[in-house]
Amino acid sequence: MALWRQKTVALPAFSRGCHLVTPHVVKQIEAELAAFKYGLAHIFIQHTSASLTINENCDRDVRHDMETYLSTHVPEGPEAPWRHTDEGYDDMPAHVKASLFGSSVTIPITDGRLNLGTWQGIWLCEHRDHGGSRRLVVTLSGSAT
Repeated sequence: MALWRQKTVALPAFSRGCHLVTPHVVKQIEAELAAFKYGLAHIFIQHTSASLTINENCDRDVRHDMETYLSTHVPEGPEAPWRHTDEGYDDMPAHVKASLFGSSVTIPITDGRLNLGTWQGIWLCEHRDHGGSRRLVVTLSGSAT
């Protein structure tokens, strides 16, 4: 039988950088996930200055290095070429970075669990200095257990 569920997940405010949020997400959707034999979890962030990606879940240095890469390649500050600075010098660079990673990820569901690889996790990439709490819309679709 086809099954659909949707839930909004709240994430706390994180500092600028890439953060492993898999435990935050799973904790808030585990009851809904349990109903699925197989399917897909689509996770969408409702913000334009933060992004989602799937990457390394073990070594924190990978998240640090990713932030270093982004900060090196997307200029920021009064000398940056951006015209959109109404919300601060970190706003337009945050939009650029969010577009590079994207606003959603899709993960297979198998036997009521997210079927991520051994070293994979969901990252929230916070591209602002003070981005605040973030909302994710998680849509689950598939077959019931």
